[in-house]
Amino acid sequence: MTTEISHINVQYTKTIGRGEQFGPGFTYPVDVARGKEGIMYVLCRGTEFRPEGVRVVVCTTDEEYISVFARGIDYQGPHAHNMDDGSLVWPTSIALDSQENLFISDEWLNRISSFSKDGDFLGKWEERTGSGDGELDRPSGMAFDADDNLYIVDSGNHRVQKFNKDGKYLAQFGTYGSGDGQFNMPWGITIDEAGDIYIADWRNDRIQKFGPDGKFLMKFGSSGSGEGEFDRPTDVAVDQDGVIYVSDWLNNRLQIFDETGKFIDLKTGEAGLS
Repeated sequence: MTTEISHINVQYTKTIGRGEQFGPGFTYPVDVARGKEGIMYVLCRGTEFRPEGVRVVVCTTDEEYISVFARGIDYQGPHAHNMDDGSLVWPTSIALDSQENLFISDEWLNRISSFSKDGDFLGKWEERTGSGDGELDRPSGMAFDADDNLYIVDSGNHRVQKFNKDGKYLAQFGTYGSGDGQFNMPWGITIDEAGDIYIADWRNDRIQKFGPDGKFLMKFGSSGSGEGEFDRPTDVAVDQDGVIYVSDWLNNRLQIFDETGKFIDLKTGEAGLS
């Protein structure tokens, strides 16, 4: 299936992965980071009471399995308080810095853990649950800018926070609400080549765009199932031409927009159960 859209060509290529708790399979993959030479780091959230499914699977776009790292912890079992270094409970996002170190957000632990590209545990940010500057409540999407500053969608606090990659708090923007620049349970984030920031404003069913300084620039989308409407958008991506791609979760589709937020096309997919 191929669709010509202005100057771009959207074409289905392949499906990667299969449902497995171990080896090369994925269990509830929630995010993916793309490294060099076609390497993919797939963050798997696993299932309740099956912490072995919580991990990062390293593979290639050609479906070559390389390795797996990180581990889940049974947060309700006898080892519920054994939150060791490198352990994850409810991982939500994975992001690569310029040196290909990986940062993972965990909305249960309200913390950020980091790993090398080979899977070695590098460290974790200190406990910072709360709503003050630098504190987190259900961190979700993350993205690095060109200066290796990490923007974290602080979903439960309805804001975006900016840190250096060592975890030092730098700035924030956003408050609770539905006005311009406000959020209601934001989730996904991406940063374009100009440094502008796009946020999937989950419960407000829209995408918002901000400058590198957090200044509101534009918004598009509303609740519904029509063209350009969303039902809980979870993530957003922007290509080098400024074309915007939105994961429209509960409508089970991908929507495509131009740089002004004008609707271009949508893809509903042809998948079935197997």
